[in-house]
Amino acid sequence: MERIFVSIGSNVERDRNIARAVALLEDHFGELELSSVYESPAVGFDGEPFYNLVAAFDSDAEPRRIVAVLRDIERRCGRERTGERFGPRTMDLDLLLVGDRVVHEEDLDIPRDEVSSQAFVLGPLAEIAPALRHPESGDTLASMWARIADRAHGLRRVDECPRSVPEAER
Repeated sequence: MERIFVSIGSNVERDRNIARAVALLEDHFGELELSSVYESPAVGFDGEPFYNLVAAFDSDAEPRRIVAVLRDIERRCGRERTGERFGPRTMDLDLLLVGDRVVHEEDLDIPRDEVSSQAFVLGPLAEIAPALRHPESGDTLASMWARIADRAHGLRRVDECPRSVPEAER
């Protein structure tokens, strides 16, 4: 079993979609450890702010299988993978880390680049796993966050986002 970290983000019906994605992740992978929910401005386009958080769980599934499950959950939350790369998202799920694996292939990057560069990923990740070391740099997530936290413009913790949905909505 390896510790898996997944980023969760939405800027369309944020409360509903975040809660649904968390429920679907739990249905598939079991117990989740969740960071706080953070609000951040859209990156790469003009749009509504995102809600972002990170989920962690243990799994022995291969990374490509995990990504397939994440894509299915996105689809079930209304995401259509067409159009522009940057734009509004009902749901955006990204595989960030799989244990201490390093994989750089055409369609799979572990660790995901955003772990090092995006506050909306690194902040929640460092919250739940501050002592974890980045598999390539060897830096702890807490030290990486300390280096970029002053550039986390607009990132703020949100307390009112629900994290559960009725069974019928899953």
